[in-house]
Amino acid sequence: MGIEKVLTMMTNFRDAAGRPSGDGRGTVTITDVANAAGVSASTVSYVITGKRTISPATRRRVEETIRTLGYRRRGGSPAPRAGVLAVAVPLPADRQLGMAMEFFSAAAGAARELGFDLLLVTDDEGSSGLHRVTAAALADAVIVLDAGDDDPRVPVLLASGRPAVLVGAPGQHHGLASVTLDFAPAGQACLTHLADLGHRSVAHLAPSATQPGHRLRYLKDFVEGFRATADDRDVKALSQPCAPTAEDVARCLDDLFAVGGPTGLVVHDEAALPVVMTALRHRGLRVPVDVSVVAVCSDTVAGQQRIRPTAVVVPARELGALAVRQAVRLLDGGPVAQPDAVTPVLVTGESTAVREEPSMSRT
Repeated sequence: MGIEKVLTMMTNFRDAAGRPSGDGRGTVTITDVANAAGVSASTVSYVITGKRTISPATRRRVEETIRTLGYRRRGGSPAPRAGVLAVAVPLPADRQLGMAMEFFSAAAGAARELGFDLLLVTDDEGSSGLHRVTAAALADAVIVLDAGDDDPRVPVLLASGRPAVLVGAPGQHHGLASVTLDFAPAGQACLTHLADLGHRSVAHLAPSATQPGHRLRYLKDFVEGFRATADDRDVKALSQPCAPTAEDVARCLDDLFAVGGPTGLVVHDEAALPVVMTALRHRGLRVPVDVSVVAVCSDTVAGQQRIRPTAVVVPARELGALAVRQAVRLLDGGPVAQPDAVTPVLVTGESTAVREEPSMSRT
């Protein structure tokens, strides 16, 4: 029977986040968790299984303890495999759809090659959905997208005892594998490329402030690399948040080009990229003659533009395939290794050029 189906379940993780993973050692029991959290063992069990409603404060305390101690449920004989990998994904509120499509396409292909289906678990109903997936053995392993250091889904995964791979977490949670992006070199590469072309003023249009925790950290790493390289190359550089709407992009460009303005732009949001390119055309600014543009985006979105942009291409396909391979390796008894870090690379396109005087023309 061909492995073609993609199952969809709806769940949301609205429980408050706990603290980052601690350094638990040895075999931790449910009694250890109960004693440390100051609750009964049955209360811990209800938090783990989701079978009864527990007050938010108690649930947070138990989840924090599970995360800190690294408690993992341990069963007896291994259960038969369901042949399914669950992928817990956030709702696409930030509209990074190109990256999401590439991730799932590669993950589905890798899963198919290894004899697994994918079960998609999206965010909109509470952690009971993830409890159901793990407690009812609907999936053999779980892949969690947009995971952060203090992600509230981590205690659920730890307590389930099932193999799990976090996509986005930079550190290593006790017993959970992770895949992350190394974004500092990306910021360095963007600034270096523009500086090599003679640009002495560069603006970074950053994603809007509402981001998952790990993306804020990626942004911090990117900006640090960007600014450090600007200092080294004597380039005037600034970073400004910009939402992917026509109104906000217009406001950002008004601010940037009110007096003078940058000759290079780094657009760090694939949803904002086409909006920025359109807004520049409406202002009479030609890309790359008047303004050079570097994008941070998926290969899919880069290929959809009128001109192929120079871009730091986020390797979403590589992340998808790598996460699936990690999950299956864990199922086969492999150890939890150090986090796999993937570094995006800058690919030169048609949106950047040597900076020449006279200064930019504009309407």
